[in-house]
Amino acid sequence: MIDRRKFIARGAAGLAGILASRQAPALAQTIRLHLLHRVDFIPQGEAELKRQLADYGRQMKMDVVLETINENDLQTRITSAIQSGAGPDIVQMLHNWPHLYAGGLVDMTDLCDWKQRDQGKFYPQSEAATREGSRWLGLPHCVTPALINYRKSWFAEAGATAPPKNLDEYRKLGAVLKKKGKPFGQTLGHTVNDAPGWSYPLTWTFGGAETDKTGKKVVLNSKNTIEAVKWMTAFWKEACDEGGLAWDDTTNNRAFHAGEIAATLNGGSIYVLARRRTDIKDEKGQPLWPDIGHFRYPDGPHGPTPTYHVTYASTIMKHSKNVEAAKELLKWVHSKEQFGKWFELEGGYATGANPVWEGHKMWTEVDEAMRPFKTAAQGARALGYAGPPSAKATLVYTKYIITDMYAKAVQGLAPEDAVRWAEGELRKIYEV
Repeated sequence: MIDRRKFIARGAAGLAGILASRQAPALAQTIRLHLLHRVDFIPQGEAELKRQLADYGRQMKMDVVLETINENDLQTRITSAIQSGAGPDIVQMLHNWPHLYAGGLVDMTDLCDWKQRDQGKFYPQSEAATREGSRWLGLPHCVTPALINYRKSWFAEAGATAPPKNLDEYRKLGAVLKKKGKPFGQTLGHTVNDAPGWSYPLTWTFGGAETDKTGKKVVLNSKNTIEAVKWMTAFWKEACDEGGLAWDDTTNNRAFHAGEIAATLNGGSIYVLARRRTDIKDEKGQPLWPDIGHFRYPDGPHGPTPTYHVTYASTIMKHSKNVEAAKELLKWVHSKEQFGKWFELEGGYATGANPVWEGHKMWTEVDEAMRPFKTAAQGARALGYAGPPSAKATLVYTKYIITDMYAKAVQGLAPEDAVRWAEGELRKIYEV
């Protein structure tokens, strides 16, 4: 038994300790969740996510913080967080990144099972980017499909009354437009989305591949890959703004809006922003958006080009002290109700990670120019083809080896030597 005097003394000592540490007892602390995302190319979508998180925080009496940074800086932050064992609880990951950081991620199988019961199976590319065997490394969130954005009037002036059907037609049209001072714009720089979105499908459509189906034997150095590099070298000189070697994922958007390029492979953000901003005008001072159209990556020598689109997933870091709270938050953000509100404001720039979103009413409400994005994610390949998606495939992507193969060639290295260099770099990763 403790007498009254000792009880009061001990209580006073405990209170003094709390005041000295300036920290409330653990049971009284507010749960804090820190989310790290890339800056959304659609400002209205980012504003809606912030609104949803603030609303959730109020309802649950939690502190929910969204931090957004340039997408090219995300991987550096992820690596730092895993190495230090501290940082954001929830991280937005692109492409196959979850495979590369698998050791630092919480198992998300329960949430993936829930979402597929609720919204149907994921697109194969979204699943490939986040699933390792039976374990899900992330919860697929959305896809940003890439199509050719082009100036309809400029194409018509160059004699193209319809989009080019194949790469040779596209190259010839680009050559005509470049002579008129209206080149195509494509990046071959170290930027996370647009460069691989262009270079990987180009390799595939000529019949090139990184590895065989096992993912263990490198097969890049082939006649097919060399032909792809030769085509790209000619296309670059004849049709493109050659400053694209230094472009990031925002440069081509700005160049298109400024009337500096006639076409570029990109998401729908070029159109959506032009539609919503009155200051984006054409060279005649008229709104630019009515003159923007979209078409699929042109066919290659063997038929339709296998496409690649950026996948996004929500991941929870193992160092988080609030894993269950983070899972409940993600379940709310990914719910049909909350995702649907965000999805509508994206205006077709981001599609769902599940085909069910192809049937959303938003697609009947957007302009005709945006409707090709509705089904663009169908049939896309994953990084690492013809092998399985893996940490090694993601490392190849992260090192920009495929993109640099083309960049070296357009800067003067013989196509055969550029492919030989890339093959050597791939072997250092896949065959060790």
